Amino acid sequence: MKKVTMDPTIENHQMNLFTSDDKANFSRLGDNRLSPGIETRDVGTSSEFGYNSQRTPLASKPPISQNQPPMKSMETMLSSVAPPEQRDLWNGKIEFILSCVGQCIGLGNVTRFPYLCYKNGGGAFLIPYLLTMCFAGIPMYFMELALGQWLSIGGIGVWKITPAFKGVGYAAAVMAAWLNIFYIVILAWGLFYLFSSFRAALPWASCDNWWNTQTCMSNYDRDHIPFRCTNKTFVFEVNKTDYSNISLMYGNVSEFSCKQYYDGTKYTSPVREFWERYVLQISSGIDEPGAIRWQLALCLAAVWIMCYFCIWKGIKWTGKVVYVTAVFPYILMSILLIRGVTLPGAMDGIKFYLLPDFEKIKNSSVWIDAVTQIFFSYGLGLGSLIALGSYNKFHNNIYKDAVCISILNSCTSLFAGFVIFSVIGFMAREQGLPVSEVAASGPGLTFLAYPSAMVQLPISPLWSVLFFLMLLMLGLDSQFVTMEGFFTALIDEFPSLFSKRREIFIGVVCFMSYIVGLSCVTEGGMYMYQLFDFYAASGLCLLLLIFFECIAVAWGYGINRFYENLHSMLGYYPSAFWKFTWVIGTPGITMGVFLFYTVKFEPVTYLSYKYPGWAHGIGVMMALSSVGLIPIYMVYIFLKTPGTYTERCKTIFRPDIKLPGERPDAPPPYSEVTMHVLRDAAV
Repeated sequence: MKKVTMDPTIENHQMNLFTSDDKANFSRLGDNRLSPGIETRDVGTSSEFGYNSQRTPLASKPPISQNQPPMKSMETMLSSVAPPEQRDLWNGKIEFILSCVGQCIGLGNVTRFPYLCYKNGGGAFLIPYLLTMCFAGIPMYFMELALGQWLSIGGIGVWKITPAFKGVGYAAAVMAAWLNIFYIVILAWGLFYLFSSFRAALPWASCDNWWNTQTCMSNYDRDHIPFRCTNKTFVFEVNKTDYSNISLMYGNVSEFSCKQYYDGTKYTSPVREFWERYVLQISSGIDEPGAIRWQLALCLAAVWIMCYFCIWKGIKWTGKVVYVTAVFPYILMSILLIRGVTLPGAMDGIKFYLLPDFEKIKNSSVWIDAVTQIFFSYGLGLGSLIALGSYNKFHNNIYKDAVCISILNSCTSLFAGFVIFSVIGFMAREQGLPVSEVAASGPGLTFLAYPSAMVQLPISPLWSVLFFLMLLMLGLDSQFVTMEGFFTALIDEFPSLFSKRREIFIGVVCFMSYIVGLSCVTEGGMYMYQLFDFYAASGLCLLLLIFFECIAVAWGYGINRFYENLHSMLGYYPSAFWKFTWVIGTPGITMGVFLFYTVKFEPVTYLSYKYPGWAHGIGVMMALSSVGLIPIYMVYIFLKTPGTYTERCKTIFRPDIKLPGERPDAPPPYSEVTMHVLRDAAV
């Protein structure tokens, strides 16, 4: 018998071609020979690509003679292979849907979208927003969920379909790690405000606290500033303290002009002083970090503990948690909307939110905001969607799910805008200011504008508790689902290291992330938070990441091959529209916006504070720590792969590997051909 040596890598792949059923059949054969006829395999039993149960026939092989001697090498292979550990799946469709809803519907829908909408032309902003949603947002959402469901593996392992772009998976994992560190700080602030709301009177409602300054002036004090009346000859002041003085102003002195003079530059609101002087105790700059705010450190630890226990047992436990964290915010938003639209001035805020200004569409910044908002709010490029899809059954209709969840995401953003601006319109009317001076984005809206509105509502502590509870729920599920995507990617990539120690591994990473996150809860923590937000998970990094992700699948792996894989899952080919978006639309949009973003680039600032050069250097290193891995890994895998340049390119861009759901008439991969050579040689 001719002896043929088999490459260990190929040998391991052959062992994965057999299912547990096949192995059971082999053990029942007295001579340990393969059954004749068509060979089948469980495409999910390969540890290389996950554990979906989808059996597909391989190429037909000639029957083996009954007089044929047993194959010693094949016996050895079969006896040495242990059945792979089955991958957890969602308990039901609703758990998957709620997890996706919780992941993509977060703080950005409530704090950022309404602000961008009014800033960029109100209702006119919906034009670039909806176009971006159709040609970039929904297509990439569909692609990421489909990749995970098809290969049943995390955000790093999926790139074995085109190894040259595996750096995209590592870059996404690093960006998700950075995002987990600083995004959770917002939840710590929200938890601190939630605890502070359980009082008879909100602590930011008055200037009678130890942290207030002499220039603090509450709404009550401001309302009682004397009116100065003049007819250009005589001048006198009237205090707005009782009915008689009000009658005097508007009745007996009708020939006089009375105004209440308030110089906003000389006074500060108790809401701002509570935020800056008590919660943050903010220093003068990033070079003065100061002490750790122990109250915020405890809140940050509490949120990390909650997130840990939401995911420590895996997807089975996470699927139960999202029933609360994904549904409860909608109930709270509905309650706040009902209360908001009944307030005086609410319609002024809603009109300001939706009134279109089509002239602003001509500005490139409007389109940049639309693209970055879509990508951030959909949770693209972080690997979490791939992880969520990987726990689906192979034949789940991921096409319908992706489109419906994406539309729900955008509708939630619009709905949140009504909630926010109905209250902001009321606040603007109470303060006698235009809505444009009251509206703000991010922390300014969350911890300044809305708390100020809460003060002016009856039973203000109740509404404050509801608002910050909604904020906590919105951010909590986005946080722990992103964490789930991060851990799934690493555990699937290195199962021998982490799969048996999942709880310990997650606990260690959470603790390390908490230690790094303490830099954001010092007295200079706000400056660090802005640095993380701008560089570590910035629009530039995210745009590049999504560009390479789309190029990897559409051009590296091949759009036609991917359509065949979609057909194997769905039973039909999706519309050709998705081909256009993946091949041309999404790459064009992301690269075009990236170039505009680069040309209009302005360094990060916080209010009027400008960061020193060394801080920008740290920020650039954080950015390169993620996207820099894409070219680095591409060069590494090219140099590592043996063969000529042409052979290397073919191997790292389109390797010959058997993938789940391939058609039976597809050409066999090199590993299967090698197996036939071994079998023929054994004869």
